[in-house]
Formats: sequence, C-alpha cells, structure tokens
Amino acid sequence: MSIFSFIFGCQIQNSNIKVLEPAEFKNQISNHSVQLIDVRTADEYKSGHINNAKNIDFLSSSFVYKINKLNKKKPVYVYCKSGNRSNKASKQLAELGFTEIYDLKGGFLNWRE
Repeated sequence: MSIFSFIFGCQIQNSNIKVLEPAEFKNQISNHSVQLIDVRTADEYKSGHINNAKNIDFLSSSFVYKINKLNKKKPVYVYCKSGNRSNKASKQLAELGFTEIYDLKGGFLNWRE
C-alpha cells in the first residue's frame, strides 16, 4: 500500500493491471505461450485448474521469491477462486516491476472450459 492510499484511504488503479472477462482471458491465454499463474492454495489447485497454469500460492511465504523467477517483460495472467487474491497478487506483481498483468474477473468460479 502506498503512503498516498494509506493517508487518503483510497486505492489507485494501476494501469499495468487489466481485469479481463473470462471469454477474453480464455482467448488471450489460448493464442499465446503465456505466463499463467494460479495464486490459490495447492489443495485448491489440485481440485481443478486452468490448463497449463503454474501454481504459486499467494498466501505462501515463498510467493515473492517464486514470482520473481518469472519474466517481468512478458505478460502475466493470474487468477484465484473469486478474484480477491488475484487482485492483491496483481498489485504485488506491479510493485515488483511486472508491466503487463491480466487478472481473470470473478476468478476460477467464473471460468467455463
């Protein structure tokens, strides 16, 4: 959280983050070799996930370490169960220097294969 948002209690939308509807998200990940990250827990991931998604648990102490192994210059697509954790993860990715971040609106609950 930036000092501005802390003092004024508002969230500033990061222009590097785009929230995509499921159809657009699916279209973009199917047409490219992308960095697709499932930020749910390992158990949630095992119960079902989007094909080719890499599981990097946002709640894990190793999240930042594992995320930093990704290519910051390539687009990153993230999702969680409902969109809450992926929203927080997207903000953290932006803070870490990722420039093109796509978040699945409504998360895996909103996904239709």
